[in-house]
Parts: sequence; structure tokens; C-alpha cells
Amino acid sequence: MNPNDNEELNAIREGVRALCAEFDAAYWRKVDEEKGFPETFVKALTDAGWLSAMIPEEYGGSGLGLAEASVILEEVNRCGGNSGTVHGQMYNMFTLLRHGSEAQKRFYLPRLASGELRLQSMAVTEPTTGTDTTKIKTTAIKRGDEYVINGQKVWISRVQHSDLMILLARTTPLAEVKKKSEGMSIFLVDLREAIGNGLTVQPIANMVNHETNELFFDNLQLPLDSLIGEEGKGFKYILDGLNAERTLIAAECIGDGRWFIEKASAYARDRVVFGRPIGQNQGVQFPIAQAHIEIEAADLMRWRACEEYDSGVNAGASANMAKYLAAKASWEAANACLQTHGGFGFACEYDVERKFRETRLYQVAPISTNLILSYVAEHLLELPRSF
Repeated sequence: MNPNDNEELNAIREGVRALCAEFDAAYWRKVDEEKGFPETFVKALTDAGWLSAMIPEEYGGSGLGLAEASVILEEVNRCGGNSGTVHGQMYNMFTLLRHGSEAQKRFYLPRLASGELRLQSMAVTEPTTGTDTTKIKTTAIKRGDEYVINGQKVWISRVQHSDLMILLARTTPLAEVKKKSEGMSIFLVDLREAIGNGLTVQPIANMVNHETNELFFDNLQLPLDSLIGEEGKGFKYILDGLNAERTLIAAECIGDGRWFIEKASAYARDRVVFGRPIGQNQGVQFPIAQAHIEIEAADLMRWRACEEYDSGVNAGASANMAKYLAAKASWEAANACLQTHGGFGFACEYDVERKFRETRLYQVAPISTNLILSYVAEHLLELPRSF
């Protein structure tokens, strides 16, 4: 794939840019200042069909691949927006699409495609386990014609603006399974019914305007048909979707990186100090140039991950490396941009400090750089497992 020569991808870029032009920097600045949620933007993106890109046509979507979806999220960030408010709909849908029953897909996917329902949340992480997912303590016990959920989750995003949520819980005790990755199952939770009826949501204030929460399950009752796929195989299902998630996050970081590079370059051309543009100085030029090179390199790995995923090849290694490279590159671009602006980089009206905070998140989430390095060491370099 040559993404720069692809008519379909270029048409997607132009379409997303046209929509994003209606939501300028002042809009995103106001949302950030109010610690609000960009409801108008999300609705516009949904109504335009961009969030249903990967839902098959038979279920009301566009039937596009991961490559096309990645361009959508990249452009949102490149235009100065924040894809973190919408990306959950893209990658959470994979779990339902790939492992849900035909009845589940026919009921939910058309409603997700139309915007009648939103599937923005996935509840996996727990306070005492972090990324050691096989040790989760949230349980789902089958009792008669229902599952009863008890436990706790943390850093669960967009619950307040989602109708549905993917939940990972242990259906077989850890002591009773042969492999620690077995015995976990995934469920589709209707948040409209669950909140206040066994599910309590506690928002977490944070340095980024990222709507995230701690969840408490106290005998939450779910019908048997809320189970997705086979009982006990939830961990495998979750991992399947994470390759798409990491590739999409890489695309967002690339969009951020390009925003920072374009912003820094424009400022360096226009800002005159000591009788010359600051961009004429190599000390200013070089960090911006380095950031550009690193973003371009990360982009190549993004396209490799997309190609593998869309062709059905295991994209685990490429997805992890794309996310690592892109998150690192966007953070370096953010630092170069802030340094180029000097004191003005800290002024909210320039938007650099907002985007600076937003892109820093991706060094930590949705998977930390250290976990990616461990994955590469173990699976690609055949080094002993470190955890």
C-alpha cells in the first residue's frame, strides 16, 4: 500500500478534514477548559458515518478496513481535535463483530452504525492488577438464568457517554484453570440498565480532559445472552481486539505528531528574534526535523500493521511496534513544539499545552511502553519472559 497515492484514503482525509473544520481550536479549547465532552463533535462524526467505518455493510456500516479507520482518527488529531473521545467505538466494536453471535450482531451493529447506540467503553483494568490481566478479581457467577457480577474496575473511559460496555470478568476461579489466561469471559453490559442497579460509577479527575472512571459491581445481574462468544475464552477475545486498538492509537499519535510539527514549523518561520526568523537557527530547526523523521518512520510501521490486520495475518508484533514508535515520536514532537514556542507554548490560546497533555497519555495507555518492550523481547527476540 502507498497511502500517499491511494485515492480512497485521500478522499477519507478530505472528508474528515472538512468535518473537523467546523470544530476549530476555540471549540476544543472551550471543551478542555470546561472539562466537558465534545458531544456536538461526536454526533457530527457519527451522523457522517465515520465511526461506523469498520462495521460491515450488511449491518449498516461502510465495510472498510483498519487502514481506513486509522486515517479517520489520525485526521481528527491532525486537525487539532482529540480522537480519545471517539476511538472506543471503533476498537470496542471489534470484539462484538468478531466473536458475538449472529443475533447479537444483527441487533446491536445496525444501531451502533446509525448512532442509536454507543459502545465507547471497555472494562478490563483493575486497581490491584493493572496490566496483569490474568489476575483480575471481578467475578461473573452463573445463577439460574443470569450472571451475577461482583468486583471493581478502574480507568474505564467514556461510561457517561456510552450505552453499552464490554466487560471482562472471571467465570472460573484462577485456581481451577490449567492456564492462567483461561476462565475469563466477556459480556456486553447495557449501562442504561446497570448503573444504579448493581453498578456504581465514580469519575476520576486527571491531568487530561479524558473522561474516565472507577467502577464498582455489587451483585449486578446480567442475562445469559449478554455473554459474548464462549465462556472462558474472554482473554483471547480481548487480545484479538487489542491489535486493532494499538494500531488505531498509533494513528492518533501520528496525527498529533503532524499537528505539532506543522504548528512548530509555522511559528518558527514567523517568529522573528534578533532580526531573523528563529527557524533559521539550527538549534530550532533540528528538533523539528528530527520529530518529522521519527513520525514518518512510525507511520510506515502503522501501515504494516494495518496491512497485516486487514489481510488476516497476526498483527501483534507490528501493532505493538507501531504504537511504541508513534507514541514516542508524538511525544518528541510535542516537546519540540513546546520548546519552539518558548513561553507562548504554555499559553492556552496557542493550544500547544492542551495537545502536549493529550499526547503524553499514550506513553502510558492503553499499554505502557515497558510492556511493549517486554513483548518484543519475549516474542521476537526469544528472550526469557520477564514477568
